[in-house]
Amino acid sequence: MESPASGPYPAGLFYSRKAFDSMEKKLRIPPEKIRRLIQKLGACSATDKITVDGKDVGWMCRVPPETADDSGWRFLAGDESPDYLDNPDNHGIYDVNTICNYDQSIIPFLHAAPGTAYERDPSTGVFVKVDSDSRDY
Repeated sequence: MESPASGPYPAGLFYSRKAFDSMEKKLRIPPEKIRRLIQKLGACSATDKITVDGKDVGWMCRVPPETADDSGWRFLAGDESPDYLDNPDNHGIYDVNTICNYDQSIIPFLHAAPGTAYERDPSTGVFVKVDSDSRDY
């Protein structure tokens, strides 16, 4: 799969043309404002709390990739309920670079190995390494 390369939206915003065409969500950052911040890492999953509501990433983990194009990264704001996470309409598949535009503080951690997870310490705002099994995602 390739990102859309034509039209008003920059390549790398959405993971595929199909994802773009089916997008009915009002993203917090307009697609034309997405800038290239990192080299292409592949696709990731992020919740709407980040991409629609504009919350910072509060928890992120890297799982073994499910496909050749999957980076393995999963991004959550950290306050999603189990019911919220169970609803696939509350998630989107994006290029990792897109999520970096929402929260640049994730960039230093993006080359961590699968099985790694980080949670933002609420008192300092800094990511700390946590047990990747600490959330069911």
